[in-house]
Amino acid sequence: MNREATLESVRRRDRPWDLIVIGGGATGVGCALDAAGRGFDVLLLERSDFGKGTSSRSTKLVHGGVRYLAQGDLALVREALKERGRLLENAPHLVEKLPFIVPCYSLWQKFYYGVGLKVYNLLSGRYSFGRSRILSGKETIEKLPNVKRERLRGGVLYFDGQFDDARLLIDLVRTAAEKGAALLNYARVFELLKNGNGRISGVKFTDAETGEIFEAEARAVINATGAFSDAVRRLSNENSSDLIKPSQGVHLVFDRSFLPGDCALMIPKTSDGRVLFAIPFGGKTLVGTTDTPIERPEAEPVAFEKEIEFILETARDHLARPPKRKDILSVFAGIRPLVRSSADAGNTAALSRDHTIEIDESGLLTITGGKWTTYRRMAEDAVNQALTLAGLPEKPCPTRELRIKSDKDLSEIIKEDPSLKEKLHPDFPYQRADVVFAVRKESARTLEDILARRTRLLFLDARAAIQTAPSSAEIMAAELNQDREWIEMQISEFEELAEKYLVKG
Repeated sequence: MNREATLESVRRRDRPWDLIVIGGGATGVGCALDAAGRGFDVLLLERSDFGKGTSSRSTKLVHGGVRYLAQGDLALVREALKERGRLLENAPHLVEKLPFIVPCYSLWQKFYYGVGLKVYNLLSGRYSFGRSRILSGKETIEKLPNVKRERLRGGVLYFDGQFDDARLLIDLVRTAAEKGAALLNYARVFELLKNGNGRISGVKFTDAETGEIFEAEARAVINATGAFSDAVRRLSNENSSDLIKPSQGVHLVFDRSFLPGDCALMIPKTSDGRVLFAIPFGGKTLVGTTDTPIERPEAEPVAFEKEIEFILETARDHLARPPKRKDILSVFAGIRPLVRSSADAGNTAALSRDHTIEIDESGLLTITGGKWTTYRRMAEDAVNQALTLAGLPEKPCPTRELRIKSDKDLSEIIKEDPSLKEKLHPDFPYQRADVVFAVRKESARTLEDILARRTRLLFLDARAAIQTAPSSAEIMAAELNQDREWIEMQISEFEELAEKYLVKG
């Protein structure tokens, strides 16, 4: 994952790529890994950093979707549970089983949720993460010490999966590169090339760091830009109607003391029709998510005040010692690329998370919708369609049992400079060597790349991330041969960004 070497390989290439993938989130990288694993030449282009958008802003759950079970979408739940199991097998270093408890305040709730979660487990088949069971009130309090106890009748215990979304995404990028894919971040596609028949034949893109413009030809182009799919579709046909109905989800991060123990809390029904989770993550407590329709996607979405208050109010209804505004360590928002239905449902919580593939008249293939858990299946479907579109030979999909790269050996880096063993921040496990590794091996180019996605400091504690910024920038500058002006600019830009992750008042 040497960015300069990858750029040079693109610069020198004198023949079309088999596939070009636009978008460096879970779906796009999944497509690149799938196609490269089948032996095809693949170029992936991401306008910002890998995982900058939705793929680093999820609820950190690998799950079938209890809410979709309630909606009766059994096929979607079953497929997601199967992919949940495959993710655990293929990335055991990042995916783990997590016990969840639904607190119940009536006998009817214990029966209703008990039956529903029993069905949820049965749908997982051989990929089961563990059997659900009914808990007494005493057991529920033992496992969720901070649960609200008034009128508590017990709970239902079930199992789902948890993961670090951005870290998995970066490991997928490294695995795809190992399989031969060329992946570039900070490479913005601004034009789709067409041949004399009006068919898509490649792309034009800009290297954001130098301004250099590249042309790359391909037998097929996949648009995997998630919430921004419509913007790319309009590069193919400026009159195309919108496919995406974006929705924003917000998460708040608190100290671990608000969720002591080893279990997560699932609130099955909130006032906006969604479920709400409180889960342990990175030594903290993560609570989310909301569902707010928005007009258009933003590269850096910001939480609305009403979303913050909604999560705090819901937490007050279910926790004996609820967190307050002053307890918020970080707040982050992500955008769901929900696909518009024919009826165009007004409530985005009612829209399906199943994925959609569209091939327009010019041959642009768009894959969108879905969710993190089903990224692999989405990629398999998209690549199958793209190979047919490109007239390329059919080859079996390799990703169902493909192990995702997991090694991250810092020993050689620390041997070069023992001071790199020091922590970036005293309250977190990240070392100075992690910054060096991210620059050398993971295409990190900015301070945000390091503190938001290669480590998760910005998402776990925005103030701690700000405190770490100067030393991290110094380490990066030494690796990238940058000067003091670059360091000051990176620190300034990061501090401005991090302010959006803080809650005032």
